[in-house]
Amino acid sequence: MRQKLVAGNWKMHGSLQSNRILLGRVRDELDGWQGAEVSVCVPAPYLAQAQSMLSGSSIAWGAQNVSKHASGAYTGEVSASMLLDFDCRHVLIGHSERRALYGESDHAAAAKFAAAVAAGLVPVLCVGETLHEREAGVTEAVIARQIDAVLDKAGIAAFGRAVVAYEPVWAIGTGRTATPEQAQAVHAFIRNRLRERDALVAENQVILYGGSVKATNAAELFSQPDIDGGLVGGASLVAEEFIAICRAARP
Repeated sequence: MRQKLVAGNWKMHGSLQSNRILLGRVRDELDGWQGAEVSVCVPAPYLAQAQSMLSGSSIAWGAQNVSKHASGAYTGEVSASMLLDFDCRHVLIGHSERRALYGESDHAAAAKFAAAVAAGLVPVLCVGETLHEREAGVTEAVIARQIDAVLDKAGIAAFGRAVVAYEPVWAIGTGRTATPEQAQAVHAFIRNRLRERDALVAENQVILYGGSVKATNAAELFSQPDIDGGLVGGASLVAEEFIAICRAARP
């Protein structure tokens, strides 16, 4: 049975003081909880704080981006080995904001995914379509293109050490959410796309939904057969909301 996962994406939010309160609440409420794996992906400057506050607990932490390069003259970049210095478990790859705002291509996301896996990190590969693409009826073609770029670069076996997150771009930070049926349909498509390469990897693949997940809709979303948890944005910054979402992932 696949392990449920709820991962928080803080995006570019936080301060040492507010983080201390938030991480403390999450740790106190969810440490040792067996309902689902819990992780928080924090801005790079706060990785040391996450490591300090969460070490020894059952809660994992990670980063929001990683370089495809191991080291070198790449000012402003952060390598996989640097993230490992802070005991990161997860790293987000190809988030829609990276793709849309910073021109990150499928090829670039695939290279970062491969670098993360090679280093021993667990990449959370984000895929999803825009509203224009959904209305044009090309959702599956877009998802297939994004998945196939990574398959071609890293191979199907790499997905056995990774997580996939379906995040419809039109439902991120907009208050709109895909219906459970819409989300399930795309999750099933992703699993079937992987099944074409390896049935066992596909069956064990953890696939998260990320698109305005809230405490009020989490349980219904997570009850779908191919939805294995959530990648939570704004709600992960509110302790009570994030804790409620995590508890909704109980199998």
